[in-house]
Amino acid sequence: MGFLDNAKDKLQDAVDKHGDKVADGIDKAADAVNARTGGKHEGKIEQGAAKAKDALDSLDGKNDDIR
Repeated sequence: MGFLDNAKDKLQDAVDKHGDKVADGIDKAADAVNARTGGKHEGKIEQGAAKAKDALDSLDGKNDDIR
């Protein structure tokens, strides 16, 4: 097992155990970026946050960890 496989497994475990906290972190980051840009790019920021959540949630092949 290579370094990246090991990292992916650890990330998968973290998302499985703490999906709600991961989602909250992504939302907080998106809110901070939105505030810094003055709401100019709110739609793109929301899309990016949703894609990040979907990508992390689908690491294990199931969409069940992040709301």
